[in-house]
Amino acid sequence: MSEIEKNEVTPGERVFRVFNILFFVLFALICLYPFYYLFINTISSNTLSADGQINWWPKQIHWSNYSAVLGLDGLSTAAMISVARTVLGTALTVGASAFLGFMFTQPNLWHRAFWYRFIVVTMYFNAGIIPAFITMKNLGLTNTFWVYILPGIVAPFNIILVKTFIESIPRSLQEAAEIDGAGIVTIFWKIILPSCTPILATVAIFSAVGQWNSFQDTLIYITDQKLYSLQYLLYQYINQAASLASAVKNSTGGNLNISQLASQQTPTSIRMTVSIIVILPIMFIYPMFQRYFIKGIFLGAVKG
Repeated sequence: MSEIEKNEVTPGERVFRVFNILFFVLFALICLYPFYYLFINTISSNTLSADGQINWWPKQIHWSNYSAVLGLDGLSTAAMISVARTVLGTALTVGASAFLGFMFTQPNLWHRAFWYRFIVVTMYFNAGIIPAFITMKNLGLTNTFWVYILPGIVAPFNIILVKTFIESIPRSLQEAAEIDGAGIVTIFWKIILPSCTPILATVAIFSAVGQWNSFQDTLIYITDQKLYSLQYLLYQYINQAASLASAVKNSTGGNLNISQLASQQTPTSIRMTVSIIVILPIMFIYPMFQRYFIKGIFLGAVKG
């Protein structure tokens, strides 16, 4: 059999490839449509949007919803809190997961098996909301920014991912460094850490999405409005969309054109606009880490 005949694609394979591509294109469109639907409703006539008449194409396009929502009280402060907790919380979680994952691969770690099981068991058991609140209060973390950061630094699932990934790295690299006189910190910083980019990017995505989307910790531990996160404000805005629509109308007076546009604000426009504002950062950041995410999940989940 010639090489051309071996590489020849049969009609059945062509049909399968066509249907395979069409299926995944359709699946991708189905996944993207909810975001598209939200967006076109935020830039269309608020009256038509509230009546459910905007489904495929925007109508009577305007951008007043975004200027009105961005002008709501407390939104800029909440955005800074969410950005700060996401950046700092992600950095500390990635660092702790990397170092602990590395240490749990070291045979000479004191009672390594005990400490590893001690951390893993916390994935299956927790004390509940009330004991957690009492603990945070006794530690002086309630109504402080650090209640967003400290409880999430040690994440058992992330540690397991990193540990499994490091176990796939040839042990000979560390042994060679030890022969040259390198210590644990040097080995971790100069050998292990540069080799863990895919799994650390994966952990960073998990942590960043979790920090950005979290609102329950604000609900439980925070009463100071200066420490409200963006997601918690979203939670409040969705529950109070009708009164916020009225507030937007009243707060944008003075300029005739803006007042005319603001008068069209509806609870639906408030909900959809705030949702878009909150999810946009993650939608832009996630594709940057996509290739590391896929590689890290595969290599961190299966040893070998």
